[in-house]
Amino acid sequence: MKAILALEDGTIFRGRSFGAAGTRCGEVVFNTSMAGYQEIITDPSYKGQIVAMTYPLIGNYGINPEDMESRRPFLEGFVVKEYSKVASNWRSHKTLADFLKENNIVGVEGIDTRALTLHIRSCGAMKAALSTNGEDEKTLVKKARESVGLVGVDLVKEVSAQKKYTWSGEKSKYKVAVLDCGVKYNILRELMNRDCQCVVLPARTSSQDILKLKPDGVLLSNGPGDPAALSYVIETTRQLIGKVPIFGICLGHQILALAMGGNTYKLKFGHHGANHPVKDLKTGRIAVTVQNHGFCADMESLNKKDIEITHMNLNDRTLEGMRHKKFPVFSVQFHPEASAGPHDANYLFGEFIKLMKKNR
Repeated sequence: MKAILALEDGTIFRGRSFGAAGTRCGEVVFNTSMAGYQEIITDPSYKGQIVAMTYPLIGNYGINPEDMESRRPFLEGFVVKEYSKVASNWRSHKTLADFLKENNIVGVEGIDTRALTLHIRSCGAMKAALSTNGEDEKTLVKKARESVGLVGVDLVKEVSAQKKYTWSGEKSKYKVAVLDCGVKYNILRELMNRDCQCVVLPARTSSQDILKLKPDGVLLSNGPGDPAALSYVIETTRQLIGKVPIFGICLGHQILALAMGGNTYKLKFGHHGANHPVKDLKTGRIAVTVQNHGFCADMESLNKKDIEITHMNLNDRTLEGMRHKKFPVFSVQFHPEASAGPHDANYLFGEFIKLMKKNR
């Protein structure tokens, strides 16, 4: 079945469908990871986006139940150069095509992803329409232009847990309240492996209800979209600062920046992939990190009397980490839980454990 990807600037890419049928709109971005497509597809941070993979062959090891990063996929569409119809791996339970069809996700192959990536790098991430319905190009471009996009839109409400649940092992030394803005399961796994009981809470949970749990720490999770649209999470975070240790990851990092009086802005084409070099300014160590975000905390807007910059992106010199000089609060823009990707940064979970132990 023929498929079309129409960008809001009128650029058209043609391919073939291998997922669900239909038309979807979203911001089109590219991901530079060579593996881990299942984790990418099931990352809630991609809500509102159409993801194009720069690595040309996708689907060859299939899908398995162990590598899910959320309860279901939330992205709007998935674009690859070549889809592997054969899934060959001892862990595989189904093909990528079957998985996309089951979850009503439009998948398209045969698109020149190199040209698409270069266009996004040159012109920036933009709204797009992905369709297998045979609609004409002008109609799809119009739909792309009229779609809501990401700026100013609360997408967290679409992915957050609707009710509280617990994730823990047999023995738990620490209780962590996880404010779920779209948390990846491997964050919970990494905390559980460090003797933490994770109490996962809907994003609209108040600071009072969080503190009633008497947590040893609070984790502000990753998630989709524009952090400035999340006034309720920002206010909750502001009320928690100084009362309990806080660790922010990705969107959680941006929310902390806003809660501490800073600003955020939209990047030209975002950071999406598993090969982003980040420098720890304290140790000088370089970590290759996993990233997935289209917005960034504005380094210059932060109060340097209270906030120390801890990590820097070596590709574009953007802010990747910070900590509060007085309160037990720190955050990073990248994903220390990886899944999939390099594990260079998972030491940060140990730093969170130390912080909770120190402030008990």
